[in-house]
Amino acid sequence: MQRPLNALLLALAGAACLAPTLATAANPDGLALPRDTGVDFPQYASAQALKTACDQGLTATQRALARIERRPADKGWLAAYDAFAAGVEDRANPITFVSAVHPDKAVREASEACELRWNDFYSSLGQNEKLYRAVQRLTSADETDRQLLKKLREDFEDAGVGLPPAQRARAKALNDKIAELGQSFDRNVRDANIKVVFTESELAGVPEGVWKKAPRDAEGRVQLGLSYPEFLPLMQTAESAAARERMWRAKQNEGGEANLKLLDEIVKLRKEYAGLFGAGSWAEFVIRRRMAESPQRVESFLADVKGAVQARERAELDELRRAKADHLGQPVDGLRFECWDLSYYTERLRKAKYSVDQEAFRQFFPPQESLAFTLRLVEKLMGVRYQRVQAAKAWHPEVQTYAVSDAASGKPLGLMRVDLYPREGKYNHAAVWPIRGASTQLKRSTQAHLVVNFDRKGLTLDELETLLHELGHAVHTNLSATRWAQHAGTSVQRDFVEAPSQMLEDWVFDARTLQLFAEVCPSCKPVPEALLAQAKAAHHYGKGVQASRQHLYASYDIALYGPEPRDAMALWAQMEGATPLGHVAGTRFPAGFGHIATGYSAGYYGYLWSLVVAADMRTAFAADKLDARVGRRYRDTVLANGSARPPAQLVRDFLGRDFNAQAFFEDLKK
Repeated sequence: MQRPLNALLLALAGAACLAPTLATAANPDGLALPRDTGVDFPQYASAQALKTACDQGLTATQRALARIERRPADKGWLAAYDAFAAGVEDRANPITFVSAVHPDKAVREASEACELRWNDFYSSLGQNEKLYRAVQRLTSADETDRQLLKKLREDFEDAGVGLPPAQRARAKALNDKIAELGQSFDRNVRDANIKVVFTESELAGVPEGVWKKAPRDAEGRVQLGLSYPEFLPLMQTAESAAARERMWRAKQNEGGEANLKLLDEIVKLRKEYAGLFGAGSWAEFVIRRRMAESPQRVESFLADVKGAVQARERAELDELRRAKADHLGQPVDGLRFECWDLSYYTERLRKAKYSVDQEAFRQFFPPQESLAFTLRLVEKLMGVRYQRVQAAKAWHPEVQTYAVSDAASGKPLGLMRVDLYPREGKYNHAAVWPIRGASTQLKRSTQAHLVVNFDRKGLTLDELETLLHELGHAVHTNLSATRWAQHAGTSVQRDFVEAPSQMLEDWVFDARTLQLFAEVCPSCKPVPEALLAQAKAAHHYGKGVQASRQHLYASYDIALYGPEPRDAMALWAQMEGATPLGHVAGTRFPAGFGHIATGYSAGYYGYLWSLVVAADMRTAFAADKLDARVGRRYRDTVLANGSARPPAQLVRDFLGRDFNAQAFFEDLKK
């Protein structure tokens, strides 16, 4: 769950109440469940320690599976299976998560090896005929049970349980291979540790805080990486076009030629997988289970978006081209506007038109206090409490742990861990891992891990928006109150999962909301009202380019996973080449497009689709963004229910009507 609609888009275009330790959980089948993990994260001191934990977890899970297989399909079966699924989650998720964040490369590699073993277990589980027959025989006690049984049947069927033996074996082999290739794709980006070198003169205009203490090479040149705190400021402020170009090309080529080959293989295998089920494409196979229901409906939606933003995109690019001509003292006719010019001249125009400099916000938004501000916002709006747990163990000394509880009752809800700053070998974007889902049946608490990469000197307004977005995913996990663990939190359909986070992004532009900073940091300087007003106006600038870029990413994803086999790089060059900015020869953007290689394949359109839902849900807060009554209704109707009800019903229950796209398209006109 990553947030792409931010400044990174332009740069790329141009991604004391603690939960008690539970000795046992309510468990009608008597299955041995892991204890509640408490406030400490499992410590994997070495690769061997992780491998041992992996071995033990898989062995325990196989024993639990054998007990479930022997259980008759009676009225307690569904509860027993959900308890089994919760146990799997507890044994697997902590181990497989650390591949993204652990400082020891050997431990990360051991985590990846364990993840492949777990995937082998999952692909076999999905084809378990004993479990499938039990699910087929069960009847629903109520709508919640009906939704879970529907999900289980679909999951088993999509894993190939109903295929003839040969095709079933091929489905499992394909599933395992795709997981292995996707893991390699992510590793090639995460562990590349690319450095781009610059002389100090080439960094004119870039804030000294970005590069002054950066490592130097043997010739004394500054070495900068591709993480947010280095990449974005350089792209937005470097006066040297050559410096911007080198940094931009390095980012565009993350993953390299190896990842292009991996992506082509992944696309080919997914097409074959879909064909085993009679689907004409991977997109058709995937989207039939989503809100959108079909690729045709997605394509129609994307066409509407393109029609709404195409003229605005061209107008914005024309204005940027004129700004470049004025800056360089050259005639606009014949002047080429390059992709690495986009962020730079967008920021120059924002400063000129609105007197807004993103770097100027860092003094108002220290990282720790910014985190405290976002937590205070959620506390006031949704009736919860966050309390930092001192000395809780995690995967790195700088990781922070928070206990989450209900403010009114004091009832423990779960834990959230936060990893704020960049380091070598760490996942280098922004995302949340829902480690542990809620279950009222099991009296089970939640855990979410929020991973970002921010400048220690402070956040820009764009980065504060990113932090609030990612916190939204953690909130979705922590405030889940579902009966079944398999319905918890962000288990919702992929084209809805971003909506609860996207909805919150707009809060950073609300003056009254920002006043909450004084509650968590009395010594922090408040953002001047005039600056915030200017920033709000500037926020809408470049919206045509941003939305068009999202449209391109989504359209590429759908085309790549369509009926006809396509070479990933050739298709990208063709589609990007048809845009006003065009394609730059020698760049390989798909090699770093991890979303579509892994979890968002044939689903990237979900960012725009979810934005439609988010914009409509936001209308409920139009009169007062801090209305706790509306916030509590939102918590109880949308967040608490996870996937126990279809997304359209959750939104209908919250808004009192079906959602529509009016607010989304109105926002595109601002």
